[in-house]
Amino acid sequence: MPRSPKVWLTTEQQDDFEHFARSRTLAARLVQRAQIVLHAAAGKADVEIAQALDITRQTAGLWRRRFLDRGIAGMERDAPRSGRPRLMAPGKIDEIISLTTRQTPANATQWSTRTLAVAAAVSPSTVGRIWRAHGLKPHRVKTFKLSNDPHFAEKLADVVSLYLHPPGDAIILSVDEKCQIQALDRTQPGLPWKKGRCGTMTHDYKRHGTTTLFAAMNTQDGSVIDVCMPTHNRWDWIRFLKLIDPAPRRTSNSI
Repeated sequence: MPRSPKVWLTTEQQDDFEHFARSRTLAARLVQRAQIVLHAAAGKADVEIAQALDITRQTAGLWRRRFLDRGIAGMERDAPRSGRPRLMAPGKIDEIISLTTRQTPANATQWSTRTLAVAAAVSPSTVGRIWRAHGLKPHRVKTFKLSNDPHFAEKLADVVSLYLHPPGDAIILSVDEKCQIQALDRTQPGLPWKKGRCGTMTHDYKRHGTTTLFAAMNTQDGSVIDVCMPTHNRWDWIRFLKLIDPAPRRTSNSI
């Protein structure tokens, strides 16, 4: 049996491969390849590496030679496999990407692999591969809301400055309102959960109208003033502000 070629690692390569071998986020095949190279650099033969990592001698020798021929770059990707290469014209790929990002189907909010496959005259698996290769996920949507107030930036700076640099001998309360909260109750009491059984509740509920929650929090000490009112108008808001005014609080700055 011929002797296995010696693997020499620089200090930087040794650190990189040790990091790869300990990684919990890299793909398992990359972790295994890093372990093979480290064992090879320690002077072990392919048979010893195979026994230590529970792999075949051929696998150990393959990645030893791959590292010697191509370095770290050769460990990251598999070599091209035999057989007929995939036939997909670049124009077809561009068409699928354009349909995904610029158009929507007539009877749905976003494309699926099956509906786009019919529109592009390809297989659903082909659409899936192209989406994965280009990081496209039509089913995922992130919401956003931009203010149309022309003075939004100035108002934002004022509010942030108030929290970061409060005026002396001031009390700052964060006040909010939540209106039209549904007061719901289940039609029957639920059963508590226990070992082997989760908690239960009825599928229907009784509605006891709505209520409005007014709340203010002193963000320095965490104290909260709250009250629920059956209506929501300016008089309710004034009554709540009057409720805040005589409430006991600290004399120091409240952020």
